[in-house]
Amino acid sequence: MEFFADPASVPPAFGPSAVTIGKFDGVHVGHRAVIEHLAATAAAHGLVSAVVTFDRHPLAVIDPASVPPALASIAQRRELLEHAGVDAVLLLHFDERLRVMPPEDFVREILVRRLHAKVVLVGSDFRFGARGAGDVALLRALGDELHFTVQLIDDVDVRDAHAMAAERRVSSTWIRELLSEGRVADAAHLLGHEHAVRGVVVHGNERGRAMNYPTANISPTSEGFIPADGVYAARVLHRGTVYPAAVSVGNNPTFVGVRAKQIEAHLLDVDLDLYDDTITVFFVKYVRPMVAFESMDALAAQMQRDDRAIRAVLGVPSPDALGGVLPRSQSPRS
Repeated sequence: MEFFADPASVPPAFGPSAVTIGKFDGVHVGHRAVIEHLAATAAAHGLVSAVVTFDRHPLAVIDPASVPPALASIAQRRELLEHAGVDAVLLLHFDERLRVMPPEDFVREILVRRLHAKVVLVGSDFRFGARGAGDVALLRALGDELHFTVQLIDDVDVRDAHAMAAERRVSSTWIRELLSEGRVADAAHLLGHEHAVRGVVVHGNERGRAMNYPTANISPTSEGFIPADGVYAARVLHRGTVYPAAVSVGNNPTFVGVRAKQIEAHLLDVDLDLYDDTITVFFVKYVRPMVAFESMDALAAQMQRDDRAIRAVLGVPSPDALGGVLPRSQSPRS
């Protein structure tokens, strides 16, 4: 996949292309349906499939106090778009200049001059340009003038698995709501993949290691939306290998002075030196809320119950079930 960090970096010979435009936060199933349509259209017309997206939510410039937290970092979004099969991504820096750009200039400069668009795919409610002055009717009129066509893409609806209410449009907002409630499995249904948080492992207080339950503490400067406080069944990616894991999110109320929204991952049946390495946590299922325990014994007993529950979710047998002997690839380091 080609990636362009600004319009000036697009080579003059790029395209011609089929283009779609959006924030693509999380690259959920709605986005993937758009990308599939984009790819099919590009293939049918011998075009390059291109996504135009933004380095931040437009509200970061228009109304900073109202900016929703991102589901994924720019780097994560780029990787997800590449995995979805996009040929090229143009990342626009959303600043004051872009905010006040007239819709006609946006089309002429970005879509036509830089990307040589021949087909533009948008939703029926698509707005663009200063104050959202541009709409589908204007885009089609500009297409007639500048020799590109406009295709409308239907919304993707998925029924809420819990409420079973009326169908609701798949959106990043809905996914944030689910993650904020700990409903990571439902969020994965809408995302089309398990939600991930990525960060560098930093030194913690090592209470877990003292209890023979070592955890990897992710830096507060992690990438990705952090779900609700609680204990989760998860998978952890480290240096190309995926490990089953028990993950806690929160301030660990049993102990005093633990910072809020700390992510700690305990890899099942392995004890690796992860300090200063980057790991990715894929959230699979919510297991229980965070609670304060009256004693270390009570905490230890609950951790054993959590271990059994998480192994059941992930399909990982206990070491006892394997005769107490771990596979060589999972043996703890000495």
